[in-house]
Amino acid sequence: MQATAADPAPAEHGEGPVWDGAELLWVDITAGLVRRGSVSADGAVTERAAHRGGDTVGVVVPATAGGWLLGAGGGFTHLTPDGEARVLVELAGEGGSAETGGTRMNDGACDRAGRFYAGTMAFDERPGAGALYRLDTDGTVTTVLDGLTVSNGLGWSPDDRTVYLSDSGDAVVWAFDHDLATGEFSQQREFLRFDGSHGVADGLTVDDEGCVWTALWGGGAVRRWSPDGELLAVVDVPAENTSSCCFAGPGRDVLVVSTSRQGLDDAARAAQPDAGRLFTARPGVAGPPAFPYRGPVSTQRTPGTS
Repeated sequence: MQATAADPAPAEHGEGPVWDGAELLWVDITAGLVRRGSVSADGAVTERAAHRGGDTVGVVVPATAGGWLLGAGGGFTHLTPDGEARVLVELAGEGGSAETGGTRMNDGACDRAGRFYAGTMAFDERPGAGALYRLDTDGTVTTVLDGLTVSNGLGWSPDDRTVYLSDSGDAVVWAFDHDLATGEFSQQREFLRFDGSHGVADGLTVDDEGCVWTALWGGGAVRRWSPDGELLAVVDVPAENTSSCCFAGPGRDVLVVSTSRQGLDDAARAAQPDAGRLFTARPGVAGPPAFPYRGPVSTQRTPGTS
């Protein structure tokens, strides 16, 4: 299967497409932008707006209270419907800059109960500097996992009992048991491991049949895996840094793939003129819309985590 380039202009570091049931959202991490658009029944993508969310923005999800929740900078931010970014939570030990050896928010997602999970990574990608946090619907923050390198794609099985998490720095996708009542992860096990020859798992999504789609950073492809880890399909993308994917459109059957120009030298950029664009494909299956954050969006500026 071959993905085709969509119309919106390229991002420098495109990531994290999500479909909220009516609108496509994605981010340009290093530009600090949240971008919004539509996906038609025939798969055409049209950009409608872009909003500044912070110095960096790693992930965006819809919020039932209005607007969107972001993993931005070193914490959680609310982006209002009129485009104002307001910091909700500044995470202890996170933030800073590349020059100071700091960390930033990266990918994430909400579970069906409306909890927002988002991970971090160091700007220099040093091992063990990342973590995964959970913003609960009462506004409290909990550290779910630490010792990650590049906390990345996150998705749940259709029955909510299994959650998948990519750590791109370790080239692995982990699977955990998930307790929907409490939001707890348990029984960590290796689902996929990559040797780097075809890239490493970046963002991911889970389709309605329970199969996992992994975007392969450095691999120019998205791969579909059965719940048992069997490779079922490959979507080729003419951009080396394939960063994430989701299902979108009225039928939720358009696979939207984000890509990045980050790290490409001049020769690679010339050879990959569509790097940074969104791409689409019709793989013959559908996936769920993004679950929204169901908690408060008032400014908290909570200094720590539990």
